[in-house]
This record gives sequence, structure tokens and C-alpha cells, in this order.
Amino acid sequence: MSRQVFLYDPPDRFVAGTVGLPGRRTFFLQATAGPRTTSVALEKTQVAALAERMDELLDEVVRRSGGNAAVPAVAPTEISDSAPLETPVEEEFRVGTMALAWDGEEERMIVEAQALVELDADSEEDLAEAEERLLQDEENGPPMLRVRLTGAQARAFCKRALDVVNAGRPPCPLCSLPLDPEGHVCPRQNGYRRGA
Repeated sequence: MSRQVFLYDPPDRFVAGTVGLPGRRTFFLQATAGPRTTSVALEKTQVAALAERMDELLDEVVRRSGGNAAVPAVAPTEISDSAPLETPVEEEFRVGTMALAWDGEEERMIVEAQALVELDADSEEDLAEAEERLLQDEENGPPMLRVRLTGAQARAFCKRALDVVNAGRPPCPLCSLPLDPEGHVCPRQNGYRRGA
């Protein structure tokens, strides 16, 4: 079976969003161009890591270009996007591996999210070899979402993604674990229930 690549170059919209209530949210990356929309599921930590690494890569591009790259220092307010995800949200796949790159010629951020794949191997060496073969296989690899963003679009994505991640349950001031509306059993309080 040949690899399915969902390519958005450029997207009309590329956002991170959630479905569900805090504590039970499912995180998605969603790319839209015209009538076509692709949604892929991922973990909260993956969204946070993606946004942080994109921001770091953009800062590095600005630094190396001496400020001449078409990358704003902060997310432009005119393209900020706080609208909900396009519905219905239909998961194409769950993300396993993500990659980032900067195309210096076209001044575009390239984001790739590849489907999670279970690999069977007898040893760590066999597993590493199987992973490498899978990543190099452009013809038969797992499904992939590939998005090419301008510097401004990438900054706007980072801001929204971090806002979405931080919009969850507040952390306990003692143990930093998430607080549920009804409180939680705090290990720093020797198991006594703390209210929100």
C-alpha cells in the first residue's frame, strides 16, 4: 500500500485544538485548504513540544539571518486564530513521529506529522533498523500530514498551540499535578484532598 501524504502548501488554516472537557480533552492538529480539512490526533505533550520547538527554530532563523528573514518576532495579531476546530473533527490517524525543517529558499516552515506505527523486533538493534527503514520509505511508509507555513503563520500557530495547552486544568500550587474541579489527592498533603 502506498503512503498517503496530506499536503498543505500553503494551508488556509493550520491550528492545534481540542475536543472535550479539561482533563478529558483530545488534542488535534488541523489543516484546512479550501473545502479540504485534515485532522490528526496527538498528545498534549506533543502539541507543547511542537509549538516550543517551532518557536525556537523561528528564533534561530531570525538570529542567523540577522533579522532579514520574513519571520516576525512575535505572532501577528491580524492573523491570530481563536476559532474552534472545523467540524466534524474526523481523526485521520494518531501522530507518532513529528519533524520540523526550515526551507531557506522559500522561507517556509515545514511541519510533518507521521502516523504512529507499531514495530515488531527481536532486539533493540532490529527495532532501530526497522524504524530507520520506515522513516526512509517515501513510497510505503505510514500516513503523513505535511504543512508548509510562512513565518507569520508559524508564529501564530505556536501562540495558539501554547494557549490551548495552557487552557487545561490549573496545577496544584503544592505538587503541580492538575486540579480537578472537585479537587485532588495531593501527595504533598500526605493524601488529604485539596479543593480547587
